[in-house]
Amino acid sequence: SCKLFFSNDPVKIVKAEGQYMYDENGRQYLDCINNVAHVGHCHPDVVKAAHEQNQLLNTNSRYLHDNLVDYAERLSKTLPEKLCIFYFLNSGSEANDLALRLARQYTKHEDVIVLDHAYHGHLTSLIDISPYKFRNLEGQKEWVHVAPVPDTYRGLHREDHKNPATAYANEVKNIIEQAHNKGRKIAAFFVESLPSVGGQIIPPAGYFQKVAEHVHKAGGVFIADEIQVGFGRVGKHFWAFQLQGEDFIPDIVTMGKPIGNGHPLACVATTKEIAGAFAATGVEYFNTFGGNPVSCAIGLAVLDVIEKEHLQAHAMEVGNFLMKLLNEQKIKHPIIGDVRGSGLFIGVDLIKDQAERTPATAEAEYLVTRLKEEYILLSTDGPGRNVLKFKPPLCFNMEDAKFVVDTIDKLLT
Repeated sequence: SCKLFFSNDPVKIVKAEGQYMYDENGRQYLDCINNVAHVGHCHPDVVKAAHEQNQLLNTNSRYLHDNLVDYAERLSKTLPEKLCIFYFLNSGSEANDLALRLARQYTKHEDVIVLDHAYHGHLTSLIDISPYKFRNLEGQKEWVHVAPVPDTYRGLHREDHKNPATAYANEVKNIIEQAHNKGRKIAAFFVESLPSVGGQIIPPAGYFQKVAEHVHKAGGVFIADEIQVGFGRVGKHFWAFQLQGEDFIPDIVTMGKPIGNGHPLACVATTKEIAGAFAATGVEYFNTFGGNPVSCAIGLAVLDVIEKEHLQAHAMEVGNFLMKLLNEQKIKHPIIGDVRGSGLFIGVDLIKDQAERTPATAEAEYLVTRLKEEYILLSTDGPGRNVLKFKPPLCFNMEDAKFVVDTIDKLLT
């Protein structure tokens, strides 16, 4: 059940540095997809922080330790003020599972609204709220409600709609009303700030605010899953939910993947009210490895590197350049239907036909396979597996962008 990249001709990777990976024959591959190695593979500052703390102490969080407090404090400076309580865990899946528990405990409701094609993790609780998975398994539970993806390229309401944000938010409003008519109550709207598996989607600005209004009115909370897209990847902001506007603040934010640059670390940030309701049960929350001194040292090092190397601004600059190059290819190659993104989160939607926008699934797979032969690692996403996804380490540079696009141009030609 474990799937390899390029399963017909798999790559054996034995070393990595920055945005490059090396196979057992020393061949260098450009990594365009590893959003876990956020500040670059094997970043020396992160490796050093882990090594130094490992030499001193690694234990669970039942003891006082400065790293835990220092790290929570540093994270809090990146978030809106009301998100001031932090739970540390080991993986994005654990973070999303805890977010679900927090929402249910606080609201005393059960039901969850998610977007179609969403994926939130591999625990049973999360498979249940991940249409990407449950559609191929037991199907949809009665407490799960699926809203359309706010995709203005191939979704229900497209770029020619006068107000797609309101139109898509009204879809959520209708779902809430239908649930209420069945006597069900909404605990949470659970969403990736930029839907990734759904096809590298950029929701229209204002959508989250309008959805939050409907969800709060129904007594639910808004959970922003930043596991793939947080920590400066979107360039303009540190968190992807901030692309929606300064007036939007989620009730719960979950983090994983890039937070530890490959080390198993995750976090849930929430408000005092929600955390208070969770604590009021009298059942303690404990996580053996969550928030251990080594994990927190690594988390601090990652924040230091993002700041010191201006990686957020770099993501913006390189991402804009990459989008410009890809848009030039769009004019040249009709197979490119849409180029969308923010910072170094970019999707290239390949189509068979301009009018119907039919997903070019086989062509996308072929392109990714050929790129591997040119020592570029790229993969596809989206319901039609036709969207090329760019989520490279943030040290990915202008030369890398030009190399990739020149190669794509050559292959498409």
